Amino acid sequence: MTLQERIKILVQLGGHLRGEDEYLDALMHRASFNNSWFTIENQKEAVAAIAENMLRAEKLEGWLKQYDIPEEEAPKTVGIVMAGNIPLVGFHDLLCVFVAGHRALIKLSDKDQYLLPYLIKLMVKFDERAEPYFSIVSQLKGFDAVIATGSNNSARYFEAYFGKYPHIIRRNRNGIAVLSGEETAAELRELGRDVFQYFGLGCRNVSKIYVPGGYDFEALLEALHDYRRIVLHNKYKNNFDYNYALHTLNKEKFKANGCIILREDPSLQSRIASLHYQYYDKPEDVEREIDSRREEIQCVIARKGLLKEPSFPFGKAQRPELWDYPDGVDTMEFLLNIQEQ
Repeated sequence: MTLQERIKILVQLGGHLRGEDEYLDALMHRASFNNSWFTIENQKEAVAAIAENMLRAEKLEGWLKQYDIPEEEAPKTVGIVMAGNIPLVGFHDLLCVFVAGHRALIKLSDKDQYLLPYLIKLMVKFDERAEPYFSIVSQLKGFDAVIATGSNNSARYFEAYFGKYPHIIRRNRNGIAVLSGEETAAELRELGRDVFQYFGLGCRNVSKIYVPGGYDFEALLEALHDYRRIVLHNKYKNNFDYNYALHTLNKEKFKANGCIILREDPSLQSRIASLHYQYYDKPEDVEREIDSRREEIQCVIARKGLLKEPSFPFGKAQRPELWDYPDGVDTMEFLLNIQEQ
């Protein structure tokens, strides 16, 4: 297939996902039953983000202008080890492999087994020539390169097993937000989306905020309280109650509003239902911190102009564009140069 034919399939998929699909709705209920973190709302949000940000013709064509993708295919087989922390988290990798003209050998996460196979089935329905580009397997073998995503612990195994092949191996990362203290109530509510969406389980979710010395948390806690319905979810509520009891018994200082716990902590990774914070004197101090901990950070959220560091607007952490590559590693460049590695 030509590049334009592959793009056409993706655009058709985007159009389909922006419409109604009763079978997809049924699959979402099945996925939610299998993994209660995958609520129907969160699955629909993941599908909408993909359809809007990754599967529109103008975005695909604009993104691909920077690459020299040969019309004559020289396909390689690329193994993809999918994560399962949030719905369809590995779709961007699959899209990149398909656009590059390679064959994807897909190892699904047990936590996310249903949605991706259906999206592949739809692409094959739009053009049956797409079928050889996708294979879902229980074990990876016979591949030329690998893209694997997991925890810091699983990444060590990936390094040992896949290290001799061209590879991208991703570890734990977290989103952070930098506040000036001048944010509006609307901006703070949008920050809540970055914190709470997908229950904070995504690597792009904000798990830590940097605030100026003497910061008044009252407005922030009030804005985050708008998301209080999240505690109706049993697993989230269990985590909130456990962390609240633990900090209370340990006589640790914390702030809470009934749906999240704020603690001063240098770690970028916070527990479920928790958000870490750290004070700063000048924005330059945060920029130095970001630079020294770049390997731990997936994205930065801040008001435009606050930092010299590139950042996302409030509320957009989980709405990456095609060119917002995980870990800052250009997946397309990697895929287009497999032969040279």
